[in-house]
Amino acid sequence: MLLLMVVLLLTGMQLAFVTGLVALIFTLGWFGVDALPLITSRIYSFVNSYVFLAVPMFVLMAAMLDRSGIARDLFDAMKSLGRKIRGGVAVQTLIVALVLASMSGVIGGETVLLGIIALPQMLRLGYDRKLAIGTTCAGGALGTMLPPSIVLIIYGLSASVSIGDLFKSAFLPAFILGAFYIIYVLVRCKINPNLAPLPSDDELAVDTQKEQNYFKALFFPLLAVVTVLGSIYTGIASVTEASALGVVGIALSAAIRKELNWIMLKESAIATMQTCGMIIWIGIGASALVGVYNLMGGIEFVEQTIMALSGGDAMTTLLIMMVILFVLGMFLDWVGVALLTMPIFVPIITGLGMDPVWFGVVFCLNMQVAFLSPPFGPAAFYLKSVAPKDISLGEIFSSLLPFIVLQISVLSLVIVFPELALWWK
Repeated sequence: MLLLMVVLLLTGMQLAFVTGLVALIFTLGWFGVDALPLITSRIYSFVNSYVFLAVPMFVLMAAMLDRSGIARDLFDAMKSLGRKIRGGVAVQTLIVALVLASMSGVIGGETVLLGIIALPQMLRLGYDRKLAIGTTCAGGALGTMLPPSIVLIIYGLSASVSIGDLFKSAFLPAFILGAFYIIYVLVRCKINPNLAPLPSDDELAVDTQKEQNYFKALFFPLLAVVTVLGSIYTGIASVTEASALGVVGIALSAAIRKELNWIMLKESAIATMQTCGMIIWIGIGASALVGVYNLMGGIEFVEQTIMALSGGDAMTTLLIMMVILFVLGMFLDWVGVALLTMPIFVPIITGLGMDPVWFGVVFCLNMQVAFLSPPFGPAAFYLKSVAPKDISLGEIFSSLLPFIVLQISVLSLVIVFPELALWWK
């Protein structure tokens, strides 16, 4: 099965169709036509999950956020911070990234937004290119770590774990990761002031003369964050209901700001359909493949293999899984990685006495590394699509190396100290 998947992927076929085709071939070849209803029932239970409705809602939130001026106003409102601290614009970018991450939960839109808004400003102010590029790209990828993260929702679906519990557990590690980024930028700029020149008096005067409506800039983003996360954490609404509330909140905010129009809604809806179509098709193919794999005894085979390699030691088993996830994440989309591996890995983790909610946070941190890692780190490609033409993909990946080290550091912390993710229990 693995060999056939690799061969088909090398032909350029989409992952969703590769997994579906391999599942069909092995179902018919191994069990015959009578086994097909078992596979279709598994697919149906996947796409029929009520909590799955949260995915298009959060993606729609991100799409509407991209097309409104909310993010730009939020960035401009924090210029007072960026003016006074060496490296302040980079810190400002990361703080805005954290706020946007708490609103959208997807990686692409936030990286593109920061690439359009923050990167040109840092380059114009004379910031070190690698520092500016790394900050923008790594900050944009935080959307998949902070609730309402789509990664956590897909993990919860594939591992049969409470998504509300996952959101609570990911909150602190996500902010630790964001804090590590900010501390790294401030320390680098303190050691080498040339990396981030302070604005000149003329630039400060120009910025000061521009009137900024702080209420308009800060109220709507914070309202969206409180509406979504507050309703989930307080138990007022489920994750699915909160996602719908978030869409209504962003729509009302855009309407009050006089930015809501038919073109914006149409473009947002199309972008949402494209993203969710990809997720659904990968989910269908992965569900079918894992279903056939289970029937063939694949889970027992993987469990016995990993246990034999680790000698039954829980930490060694976990590290082997981390390596597998990291390697897969370098070549496959995170949706495929989650849906293909979690139904196999989570029972092993649970059997070893580890918390599946904690493992979900660990998985999400592992995918953070994959988002930035060459050769196919999606965050780098998203940034490249809007970056100045003289910035190459190789330069983006080299700029991300310090941030990958920081991600691995936080991942190690959460593995060694599980209470960082399970603080609320």
